[in-house]
Amino acid sequence: MSIQFNKNTNSFLLNTPSSSYIIRIYDNRYVLHGGWISRIDDWDDDICSMPLIDRAFAPVPEELHGKADFSLNSLQQEFPTNGRSDFRIGAFEALCADGTTISEFFYESHKIYKGKTPIKGLPATYTKKDSEADSLELNLKDPVTGISVTLIYTVWNDRDVICRRTVVKNDSVSAEGIYKNQSVTLRRVMSASLDFMTSRYKMLQLSGAHARERHAIWRPLVPGIQSIESRRGTSSHQQNPFIALADYNATETTGEVFGFNLVYSGNFTAGVEVDQFNMSRVQIGLDPYNFNWKLDAGETFESPEVVMVYSNKGLGQLSRTYHDLYRDNMCRGEWQYKERPIVINNWEATYFSFNAEKLFKLADKAKEEGIELFVLDDGWFGKRDDDRSSLGDWYVNTKKLTGGLEEIADGIHKRGMKFGLWFEPEMISPDSDLYRAHSDWCLHVDSRSRTLGRHQLVLDLSRDEVVDYLTETLSKILSSVAIDYVKWDFNRSQTEVASGSASPENQGKTSHKYYLGLYRLLENVTSRFPHVLFESCSGGGGRFDPAFLYYMPQCWTSDNTDGLSRLAIQGGTSIAYPSSAMSCHVSAVPNHQTGRITMLSERGHCAMAGSFGYELDLNKLSQPELQEIKEQVELYKKIRHTVQFGDLYRLRTPWDEPSPAESTDYTAWNLVSKDKKQAVLTVVWKFPEGNPETQLVKLAGLDPKAKYRLTCYKSATIRAMLADFPFPIPESEFAPFPADVTTSGEKLMNAGLFIPYKPQYGGSVQIVLERL
Repeated sequence: MSIQFNKNTNSFLLNTPSSSYIIRIYDNRYVLHGGWISRIDDWDDDICSMPLIDRAFAPVPEELHGKADFSLNSLQQEFPTNGRSDFRIGAFEALCADGTTISEFFYESHKIYKGKTPIKGLPATYTKKDSEADSLELNLKDPVTGISVTLIYTVWNDRDVICRRTVVKNDSVSAEGIYKNQSVTLRRVMSASLDFMTSRYKMLQLSGAHARERHAIWRPLVPGIQSIESRRGTSSHQQNPFIALADYNATETTGEVFGFNLVYSGNFTAGVEVDQFNMSRVQIGLDPYNFNWKLDAGETFESPEVVMVYSNKGLGQLSRTYHDLYRDNMCRGEWQYKERPIVINNWEATYFSFNAEKLFKLADKAKEEGIELFVLDDGWFGKRDDDRSSLGDWYVNTKKLTGGLEEIADGIHKRGMKFGLWFEPEMISPDSDLYRAHSDWCLHVDSRSRTLGRHQLVLDLSRDEVVDYLTETLSKILSSVAIDYVKWDFNRSQTEVASGSASPENQGKTSHKYYLGLYRLLENVTSRFPHVLFESCSGGGGRFDPAFLYYMPQCWTSDNTDGLSRLAIQGGTSIAYPSSAMSCHVSAVPNHQTGRITMLSERGHCAMAGSFGYELDLNKLSQPELQEIKEQVELYKKIRHTVQFGDLYRLRTPWDEPSPAESTDYTAWNLVSKDKKQAVLTVVWKFPEGNPETQLVKLAGLDPKAKYRLTCYKSATIRAMLADFPFPIPESEFAPFPADVTTSGEKLMNAGLFIPYKPQYGGSVQIVLERL
């Protein structure tokens, strides 16, 4: 098994293919961390364990008073607590019956078994067969309060992945005195806490804002606390529930990197505390903000899961490990491995102003271009002519759609396309029939006014009756017409997070219970309609997290569809999430979010980094633009499987700084099919200068012994533009090398391709490689 217990050293060894995670039991009570390192198989002695050192002013537990070198304040721990000699932030805090928050957990027992157990009410990675992973349950207990904690570790046998979570039980029936059979209030429960012996790392976080999500931010660790969190009731545009620690000199291909990704969609915290001895404590879990969980005697609380990934081959290998795990063991259902259809969404083409005639006119043009799925976005329901009304009234706006949804769905299907529909189920408008009937169904505090965001309120999904109502309402719509795709949106952060059905002592549960309710709703709806492709959205990428991938295999990456903006957004997203999960569209120019004008070919190349589509009015385009879209669609169908399910290699990232000698900044990546028969290289110049240097791009992931044919596709709009030049442009100017050139994978990876910047490329080049 990948998990072993050594009785001689009283320690556990958790081995992935490339790493070892060590847990030590000291004095048969204290659970200490022994390191997360490159793999070892011999651990019959403690020679490499952190030594006990007598530190100045270090408090020592009374029962070990004769051992001045044992202090929790200077040791690596597996699940630290507050108030008992460790002055760093603990992984656990509870308000006990005596009004104190002191707790201390000692080792009681353990269990090792094959496979992986699910988490009640929460999404998590899963095994398809028990042989994929082994699990360890470490049972700890506070002998005073009777609170027990079980630390659960799952080690994947063929992946460098360890999943962690925490289960807390109020077992106070075994306590004595004032603690016996008393409730406790949980205030902090981390899913994982991990102490590194050094602070010689860079911390990576994915941060931004609406329309600027998940930019990769690097910073060296310094003494004190460096952390990220969301208090918005979502995993958020501003911070993603992911951090990583990397060697100072780590690159895409070299160095150790440790990743931590929380499988949760609500408030979270993740950070690193560097102490006086330059040890680094990493913690990730539910944010303590607005979290107070009253746990009665006999009750259990389960934390979300953390997916921890190790790489000793740089950030790129860490990313590919996350990608494969999430595609294989997080996503589920009919669309897990199915190629995603090419989309046309009417939102930026029509916004709220549409009728059946306008929609069918757009669909007819999309069909001519070879597009496969037509999505009707916001505005089809209630009296929805703007964003000020009707959320919650999920019935058809017959003034706009006189023939109902049936007419639209049937008309789209008769054109040979799939039909999709937009919902925002978690919201309610004050101007709605649902609000007039159930004004107490939103998150609110009775004594305070209600804050509106985007003119709307948030439904209280901590209430079972609201979840049941939404389950039946959505099911009725999805059953009434043939719907192939659903875009599930969420367009405001949560405020007044309280429930009209909760007692005062249980209001602190509302934030987390909301997500337990949401996950129940998602499970209900997606299981009832397994053929539907569900895509999550939250004002763009405001809830792009692994928990949603459990229910929906792709996510709208950002409301910002500007190609150059998407380089940083998609690049940062790709650090933890697979290409198949990134929904990427081509939109009109000037771009609606940035005002920037870029070539259609460049927008297409950027959008072909994920699940592909369009969000513009095709009827307003020129003939060369329509011809190019048709060619883009034909090309994407040829490379779709490689893009969505292949291996990603970032060759030049948006966060790489150009050297002083470079005049041109560019981004480059290639995607390689699992069988290495096909690859797609994309190079995008972000800020080209006049007469710049030639770029040398070395590919990765190819079969070094194979021969590949390289084809660079040409832009119809650029061909048309250059045809108007007062002097002829040779055909050779359209590509960086002759058509159908052939060379070896070894040369492409070791020698590389010279790709000069030329305006004739339109700011980007895409090259498809086919193995001969």
